[in-house]
Amino acid sequence: MSDLQELYQSVILDHNRKPRNFGALPEANREADGRNPLCGDEVHVALVVADEVITDVKFTGHGCAISKASASLMTAAVKGKSRREAEALFHRFHALVLGQDPEGGKDLGPLVVFSGVSRFPVRVKCASLAWHTLQAALASDSAAPVSTE
Repeated sequence: MSDLQELYQSVILDHNRKPRNFGALPEANREADGRNPLCGDEVHVALVVADEVITDVKFTGHGCAISKASASLMTAAVKGKSRREAEALFHRFHALVLGQDPEGGKDLGPLVVFSGVSRFPVRVKCASLAWHTLQAALASDSAAPVSTE
C-alpha cells in the first residue's frame, strides 16, 4: 500500500472512530433520513439553514466506516456554505466517488480521501448516502427516506 493510500485509510478510520458533527440538532429546520438497504447503513442529516446558508449541520446513524467517515467529512465541508455551494460540492463529490472527476478531487480538500472508492462500486453507495440525504434535506424533501437503491 502506498503512503498516500495509508494516509487516506487513516483519515477514514479516524472519522469513523471520532466522527465530527455527530449528534442531534434540535434547532434544525431541515432534516432527512437515508438508508442503504444493501449493507444496512442509516443516516439522519439535520441542518440549520438561514438565508440560504448552512449555519449548522449534524448527523446521526450507523453504518460502515466509509459511510460514517463520509458523513463526518461532509458535515465539516458544507458547514458555512451556501445552499448552491453545497449542491455544487455534492456533484463534485459524487463525480469523484464514481471515478468521473477529471481533477481527481485535487481541489476537494480532505474529501479526496474517497477518490479510491470508485474502484469498489458497492462502496460508492456507502460513500454517497449522507450526501444524497443532505440533498433531500436541502430540498425539504424529507417525507420519504432517501435510499441508495
